[in-house]
Amino acid sequence: MSGTAVAATSTPRTQLALIAAVQVLVMSCWFSASAVVPALRVDWGITAGQATLLTVAVQLGFVTGAVTSAALNVSDLFPAHAVVAVSALVASASTAVIALTVDSLAPALLLRFVTGMALAGVYPTGLKLMTSWFDRGRGLALGVLVAALTLGSALPQLVSSFAALPWRGVLVVSALLSLTGAIVAWLLVRPGPLARPAPPLHPRYVLTLFTERGPLLANLGYFGHMWELYAMWTWTPAYLAASLAEDGSVEGSRTVVGLAAFTVIGVAGVVGCLGGGLLGDRLGRARVAGWAMRVSAACCLLAALVFGQSPWLVLPVLLLWGASVIADSGLFSSCVADVADPRYVGTALTTQTAVGFLLTVATINAVPYVVEVAGWPAATALLAIGPVAGAVAMAKLHRLLTEPA
Repeated sequence: MSGTAVAATSTPRTQLALIAAVQVLVMSCWFSASAVVPALRVDWGITAGQATLLTVAVQLGFVTGAVTSAALNVSDLFPAHAVVAVSALVASASTAVIALTVDSLAPALLLRFVTGMALAGVYPTGLKLMTSWFDRGRGLALGVLVAALTLGSALPQLVSSFAALPWRGVLVVSALLSLTGAIVAWLLVRPGPLARPAPPLHPRYVLTLFTERGPLLANLGYFGHMWELYAMWTWTPAYLAASLAEDGSVEGSRTVVGLAAFTVIGVAGVVGCLGGGLLGDRLGRARVAGWAMRVSAACCLLAALVFGQSPWLVLPVLLLWGASVIADSGLFSSCVADVADPRYVGTALTTQTAVGFLLTVATINAVPYVVEVAGWPAATALLAIGPVAGAVAMAKLHRLLTEPA
C-alpha cells in the first residue's frame, strides 16, 4: 500500500476504528470452538469436561504467549502493527486447520493452544497501539477496544445460531474473519505519535508491577474482574439453556440460545464498554471501575436467584450482567497505562492480561464442578468473589490517584 494511502488513515479516530475492527475480526477465533461444543460432543464422542478443555487450552496458550511476550518485551521492541498482523495470521491458520482436518480432541487442543498464543499478540498489543494514539480520552478509546474484543468474542455465538451451518463452517467463518483482520493490521494500522522508541530489554521490569503500589492495585482490580469475566462468557449459553429447560415456557433451541448469548455477551457488552469508558474519562477511571464491579457482583447473586424463572426475569439480569461485567475492562488497562513506566506500557499491559487470563483457567474449570455438586445458583454466586475483591482495590487506587502529592 502506498505511503499516501497509509497517511490518509493516520488520524486518531481512523486508527481507533481500524484497531477496533481488527480486534472484532481476530477475536472471533477465541470462542469459535466453544460455540459449537454440542456438535463436537456428538461428532467426537467427548464428555462435557473434555469439551471444557477446548476453552482452557486457549486460555493457557494466551497466558504462555503473554508471559513470553512480557519477558522479552516483544510488544515494545517490534512494530506493534506487525506483531498484531502476524499473530492474527497464526490464529486464522490454526483455526482453519481444525475446521478442515481435525476429527478428534487431542490435536484440537494443541491447535487451540496455538490459537491462544497467537491471540496474546493481538489483544495486549492492540491496547498498546491504542495508547499510542490517545492521551486525553484514553478511557473511552480503550473502552472501544474492549467493546471490539467483546463483540468479536461473541460473534461465534451469532454464527452458530444459524442451525443449518455445520460446526466446521462456524470455524471456517472465524478463520476467514481473522485472516481479514491480519490484512487490515498489516496494511492500515500504524503506531501513533505517542509511541515511545524501543527501550532496552528489561525482563525484571515485570516485578515492579507487583511491588509498586499504583500498578499493584490496578492489577489486583483487574484480577478480580477476570475471576468473573471469562467464566461468565464461557458458561452463559449453558446457563441459559439450563434455565430455559427448568422453566419450560420457551424451547432452548440452538438458535434461541445462540441469539440470546450473543445479545448478552456482545450487544450488552459493547454498551457497557462504551459507557464505562465515557464515565471513566469524566468521573475517574478507578472510581467507575469500582462501581461497575459492584453492579456485576450484584448480578452474580441475582443470576443465582432468578435461575429457572421466567425468561422475562432471567434475560434482564443477564443483560445488566453482560454490560457491567465488561464495563470496567478498558478502565483497568487505562489505569495501568497511567501508573506504569511509559517506556514499558506494552509489557505492563501484557503482564496484566497474562496473570488475569491464568486466573480464568481456575474459574472456567470450577463452574461445571460447582454446577454438578450444588447447581447453577451456587456457581454464579461463586463468581461474585472476584468483583467484590476488585472493587476494594479500585477504591484504594482511586484514593491514591486523587490524594495530594
